[in-house]
Amino acid sequence: MISDPLEDPFYYLKNFQHVLDWVAARYEDVLSLEEQQFIVGFSQLPAASQALWVRMVMRKGAHFRASKLNYAEIVDTRSAALPLIAGGWVNDQAPLALVEVFDVLTKPEILSRFSAHISQPKGKKTEWLDQLVADFAQQQSLNQWLPELDEHLYTLNHRSLCDCLRLMFFGNLSQSWSDLVLADLGLFTYEKVAFSPESRALFSRLDIDGYLHLHACRPASEAGADAQEIQSRVLSYHTDNRWLQRRRARLLFQIGQFYERAGEWPQALEVYRLSLHPEARLRMIRVLELLGEYGQAMALAEPVDEAPFTDSEQQQLLRMLPRLRRKLGLAALAKPKALPIKRLDLSLGRDEALSVEFNVLSYLQTPEAPVYYVENTLINGLFGLLCWSAIFAPLPGAFFHPYQSGPADLLEQDFYSRRVDLFDACLAQLDSADYRDTLRATYAAKFGVQSPFVAWSYLSESLLEDALQCLPPEHLKVWFKRLLQDIKTNRAGMPDLIQFWPEQKTYRMIEVKGPGDRLQDNQLRWLALCEQHHMPVTVCYVQWQDLGA
Repeated sequence: MISDPLEDPFYYLKNFQHVLDWVAARYEDVLSLEEQQFIVGFSQLPAASQALWVRMVMRKGAHFRASKLNYAEIVDTRSAALPLIAGGWVNDQAPLALVEVFDVLTKPEILSRFSAHISQPKGKKTEWLDQLVADFAQQQSLNQWLPELDEHLYTLNHRSLCDCLRLMFFGNLSQSWSDLVLADLGLFTYEKVAFSPESRALFSRLDIDGYLHLHACRPASEAGADAQEIQSRVLSYHTDNRWLQRRRARLLFQIGQFYERAGEWPQALEVYRLSLHPEARLRMIRVLELLGEYGQAMALAEPVDEAPFTDSEQQQLLRMLPRLRRKLGLAALAKPKALPIKRLDLSLGRDEALSVEFNVLSYLQTPEAPVYYVENTLINGLFGLLCWSAIFAPLPGAFFHPYQSGPADLLEQDFYSRRVDLFDACLAQLDSADYRDTLRATYAAKFGVQSPFVAWSYLSESLLEDALQCLPPEHLKVWFKRLLQDIKTNRAGMPDLIQFWPEQKTYRMIEVKGPGDRLQDNQLRWLALCEQHHMPVTVCYVQWQDLGA
């Protein structure tokens, strides 16, 4: 289990062993023979050799100079390296290309070896490499490149295998071994979730190979490789694994975006049609419009208008429909009347040390009416506290390992529907006084635990108490239901400030706009919601006083 780095200098080794034990227990049916041998062989290495190997695998790169491997707890790294060399865990005679030599040598060392071939001694390493690479195409060990260096270079073997084990543990390759270290140092604390046999992202060897296949396509697309080739590679992969289906759909959507930005609209349309990404159908409408296929665009827009996935999708579609109707010669639709939003205009002397929001906060703040900066944190935080049990419910495919700040499917369309009964039970507490006890109890019990909704540094106990006293539960229910409609989009856009009048048990939310600042789409949606439900909200427009006049 997790080891305390302040008490155990080999904490990283024990954590790595914990990962191996976790994977061996939960992925026994998936592990290849090579991976099984790796796990067994690692346990048979001397402790110092294990520690040195883990130290290297936690660092970037493949090549490590012995002089750079200084760890007090290992003491003699050369002795620790010998069993690793003998067992094939590292290679101390790996052949290096010139680019790899440049990676491990310093500029003075490069000059000492290649000075006769470098025309600009004060140039950059990259310039020297460009100048030399054609004349030094051989691959040889570092000692052969630079015999006078007299230093061991260790090249790490099994990194790709180790990445597979990391993938099985985390369910992704985005998280690294440093996540374990941050937890050890006490910087992150995670909710303890019960894991069932179904609680893993990858169920077969085909799933692991499929993830690696899709993962390899991502850097290729980002590096500007042939989009058609990447598209073919992605489309060649099929799976029943929902976790991987979503990754495949997202990658296809990104390829479609690449084509669209490049003006290759027929290709973009083709890829969007093949993607199951929820944003793909809106992009298809736009691409059809760009292609002049207004009838097809309208035919696709009508069902989207009748059943939008999200408020954001509907808002964007409402911008497209007037254009499509004009181009099709159709009558314009009557615009819905916008609800008026209260406005507060302030002319302030500017404190350069403060943001515009905190300038307003300082101006409005009084002992009887405290003001807090809460942008996207208060409502999210209260929701996270009230619905903690639903958010961290151990559903299959939600939690794969002990280092997740939230469920893996948090931003997927079916997140709420899979937990509808759990969330309804949480929100039902708002119909009585029970919700206040739940919020306080969760705040006390979970303070500091990672959550996708609760930003602990912003949610002080005084803010919590003021909110419980002044925010009506019916308002909380409206906000929370809005969040559950589209968590990805609706977690943002909330007003910057909130002001409470505890004696009167009232409040107002304040969106702050500095000179030239405009309301964004997600902000407009939240403001409209507040106005619709008669929640006190104000947009504060700030102008700076000309103190020199």
